[in-house]
Amino acid sequence: MSEITPSPTARPGQPAFVLVRPQMGENIGAAARAMWNFGLDRMRVVAPRDGWPNERAVALASGAGRLLDDAGLFEDLPAALHDCTYVFATTARDRGLTKPVVTPERAMEQAREIIAAGGKVGVLFGPERAGLENADIAPANAIISVDVNPAFPSLNLAQCVLLCAYEWQRQGSSVPAEVMALAKTDFASTLEVEKLGAHYEERLEEAGFFWPPAKAESMKLTLRNLWGRLNLTRADVQTLHGVMRQMVRWAEGRRKDL
Repeated sequence: MSEITPSPTARPGQPAFVLVRPQMGENIGAAARAMWNFGLDRMRVVAPRDGWPNERAVALASGAGRLLDDAGLFEDLPAALHDCTYVFATTARDRGLTKPVVTPERAMEQAREIIAAGGKVGVLFGPERAGLENADIAPANAIISVDVNPAFPSLNLAQCVLLCAYEWQRQGSSVPAEVMALAKTDFASTLEVEKLGAHYEERLEEAGFFWPPAKAESMKLTLRNLWGRLNLTRADVQTLHGVMRQMVRWAEGRRKDL
């Protein structure tokens, strides 16, 4: 089996994901799709059981078929790691080897640091049935392990690839951990919220809500504090004004009927 040189269009500054003796084309394709979801396109395939290229891999890759076209094909692991200066090996079980064991998060953080310093990183993923052998892991610099259910620790190949690819993307992402999606509106200003509170306070005063009088100021303060905590949008404010107006109209209509 000869080596296929990876495409020169592969993105610089990213790790190579090395699939070692993968058994099913479907899993190779799903792994390619997981990589491309997070902007990774350097795949290397070592001695795939069902040969290469693989039609089933192409079918499962969906829109990520280019990764398979550009993937490097290698007959053994040393050849696949020939240019790597640091290697992570993924495994779900204790191997009795003295090596640093890191989470996917920490591994991809380190990978970015190594690549930024000019190094080349490889990440090994083992075959579906039993994972990497100790002989595969021995030359690795560190082990990636995921905190999974100890009664069912095995991860699907593509799932493991997805976890690492996600952490790679997240380490370099500037996307905030939480944002507010505003549906064609803006946050209400302090003045708008203040007027809403005054509207409710006025109508509740008319309805006799603030009772007994000795507690009225405390109750009003509680309501003002509530409005301040709600982080209302302008649409929210308009809706709440409308709710109160409709309740007042309904109450007035009831009084006329009586």
